Amino acid sequence: MDAPKVSIVIPTMNEEGSIGRVLDEIAAAMQGQGPYEVIVVDTASRDRTVEIAKARGARVVEEPRRGYGRAYKTGFAAARGEIIMTLDADLTYPASRIPEFVRYVHDEGADFVSGNRLADLAPGAMSGMHRLGNRLLTAAFRLLFKFPIRDSQSGMWAFRRAILGRLELVHDGMAFSEELKAEVILRRLVFQEVPIEYRARVGERKIRSVRDAFVNFVWLFRKRFGWVPRTGGT
Repeated sequence: MDAPKVSIVIPTMNEEGSIGRVLDEIAAAMQGQGPYEVIVVDTASRDRTVEIAKARGARVVEEPRRGYGRAYKTGFAAARGEIIMTLDADLTYPASRIPEFVRYVHDEGADFVSGNRLADLAPGAMSGMHRLGNRLLTAAFRLLFKFPIRDSQSGMWAFRRAILGRLELVHDGMAFSEELKAEVILRRLVFQEVPIEYRARVGERKIRSVRDAFVNFVWLFRKRFGWVPRTGGT
C-alpha cells in the first residue's frame, strides 16, 4: 500500500464528547482528496475517546506521558504522510479547511501553514483573559523574532514532514506551539498564515490561561536567546 499523502494528528485526553464529530468532519472534508490517515495520540483518557476514535477508523497511538508537545512529537514520529496536518479534538478548529491547508503546502510552495484564530473568533470561543494573553504573547513573538505573525499560539498547522529533521523541538508542554513556529522562522522556511474560524470548545477546558501564558512568555525569551535545555521543557 502506498504511504498516505496526508497524516492528520490529533492529541486527545478525555474527549468522548467531541472526538467523533471531529473525525466525521475530517471524513467529509477529505472525501475525494486522496489518501490520508488520522492519528489520534491519546494521553491516558479515562472515557470512551479511544473506543470512538477506533470505531471511526483512526489509528490510535498511546502516549502515557503528559504534555501537549509530547503528544505531538509522538504523533509526528508515527506519521507516514508527506504532509502533516494538526487539529485539536474539541471541535474548535475547522476541519473543512484541511484541503486548503494541504494545497498551500503541496501545490503553492509553503513549508509550514498556520491558522490565525484571532481573525474570526466565534462567540464564547475565548474568554477576555485568554484573548488578551494570546495577543500579548503574539506581540512578544513579533518583537523577539522580527516576524509579522498574527497568532503565535494557534494549533492548526500543515507542514511538510521532511522539515522535521531541520527543527530543534525540545518543549513538551503548551509552549511547543510557539516553539514550532519559531523554529520554522529561524530556519528561514516558507511560513504562511491564513485566517480561520475558531469555535467554542466542546468538553472540559484544559488550558490554564494565566499560568500557561506566563510559561509561554518565559519560553519565548529563552528560545530567542538560546537558554533552552536539549530535552524536555515545562
